[in-house]
Amino acid sequence: MTQTAAETDAPRSPTLPDAATVTEVRHWTDRLFSFKVERPRSLRFRSGEFVMIGLLGDNGKPLLRAYSIASPSWADELEFYSIKVQDGPLTSRLQHIKPGEQIILRPKPVGTLVHDALLPGKRIWFFSTGTGFAPFASLIRDPQTYEDYEQVYLTHTCRDAAELEYGRELVAGLRDDPLIGEMVGDKLTYYPTTTREETAQMGRITTLIENGTLFSDLGIADFGPATDRAMVCGSLGFNMDMKAILEGAGLREGANSEPAEYVVEKAFVG
Repeated sequence: MTQTAAETDAPRSPTLPDAATVTEVRHWTDRLFSFKVERPRSLRFRSGEFVMIGLLGDNGKPLLRAYSIASPSWADELEFYSIKVQDGPLTSRLQHIKPGEQIILRPKPVGTLVHDALLPGKRIWFFSTGTGFAPFASLIRDPQTYEDYEQVYLTHTCRDAAELEYGRELVAGLRDDPLIGEMVGDKLTYYPTTTREETAQMGRITTLIENGTLFSDLGIADFGPATDRAMVCGSLGFNMDMKAILEGAGLREGANSEPAEYVVEKAFVG
C-alpha cells in the first residue's frame, strides 16, 4: 500500500531539527517498508552514501540511525528502505510515519559504497542481503555505474520472495526509465535468491559463490582482481563472510582515501 502527501492532511511546517517532510510511504511486507522525503536544497551526496535519520525520542532528544539513501544522487526526493522491528527504539515508531509528517535528517552523507573507493575495472558486483539492497538501489540508477563498467551484477538474497519485491520492481522499470534506461541496456544482470521460500534460485549467495553456481549461471570463468570490483552490504555476518571470499579471490578492500578492488558498508540499520 502506497500513501502520498496529497492524500493526508498532516502539517508540513518544520517542527523538528533538520526536519524533512515525508512525501510517500509504501509497505512491502509486514517486515519491510520504504518512504520518501523532500530533499533539502543544500544536500549533496554521492550515490551509495548514507545519512543519519530519525525521530525525537520520549526524552526529547533525537533518536538516530544510519540509513543508506536508496535514491540516486540526481533525484529530487530522498528514498529510504527499512526493516520493521516491533520493539526497536526507532523502527517501531518510524514504520508508522505518514506523508506530511516529518523525520530528522542530518545533512552529512558519508559511506564507503561509492565509486571513488574502487579502482577501474571491467565488472562491478553489488552483493546484498535484506535491506542492504538500499545503497545499490541508488547505484544502479547512477549513470557513472554504466560509464565505468562493461557489466553490472546485482545479487539480492532474502528469506522469502515477497522480500525481494522492492528490488524486483525497481530493476524491472530501469530499462524504460527516461533518464537512465538507455545506459542500462543489457549491462545490468539481476540475480535474486531466497533462503526459505522455494523459488527459481535458492541459497545464500555466499554458498552459491563458493560452490561455483553463481559464476556458472552467469557464464563467468575469470573472477578476480584484474577484472572485478565489488561492493557488499548486508548483515555483519554476511559482510564478514563476503570479505573472506573476496580476499580469497585476491581482491583488496578499498576506501575513499585508498581505492582498491572491493568495499563493505560498515554502518548498520537496526
